[in-house]
Amino acid sequence: MPEDVLSRPLTERFSDAVALACALHRTQTRKGTQIPYIAHLLAVASLALEHGADEDEAIAAILHDAVEDQGGASTAAKIRATFGDRVAEIVLSCSDTDIVPKPPWRERKERYVAHLAEATESARLVSACDKLHNARAIVADYHEVGEQLWERFSGGREGTLWYYRAVLEKLRTAPPGPSGQRLVGELEGAVQALEALGT
Repeated sequence: MPEDVLSRPLTERFSDAVALACALHRTQTRKGTQIPYIAHLLAVASLALEHGADEDEAIAAILHDAVEDQGGASTAAKIRATFGDRVAEIVLSCSDTDIVPKPPWRERKERYVAHLAEATESARLVSACDKLHNARAIVADYHEVGEQLWERFSGGREGTLWYYRAVLEKLRTAPPGPSGQRLVGELEGAVQALEALGT
């Protein structure tokens, strides 16, 4: 990891992003659990920082689901006004829609996967960290609840496995960030663990 990345402290902008994420996602929990959704957002930001994210990327990681889940275009505008164009563009790139209500699941996911090929390195970094944490959480939850886990997901088992494998394949062709190969390797391990569930 480059020394200049390690030497830059996070500022009040990051604290402000955490506060905004807490406010936006206050009533939201992880699918099928009582875990506050902010736990996922903090985990994604942590993974991003561990893999070389700068402050804008870390802020985008904290806010990566804000547009998709909490207000669409109006939330995107608020993020742009508060944190700048770069953060807003990363968040939008990591959102499968800014339309409320959301379009059909498969349509959104196919568009998202196709978009990853042309996404910025910063967007791919946040996306990889998001999918890595999600995949690990799915595996952990499966060991608690078994096959009924798949009922939580619009795509069911087959759609969910297709989506994570498709994202992995796109990211493999263009690894994100300064430790992108390692990150993609971690994601591949998590996807393989997903695919092994129930077999």
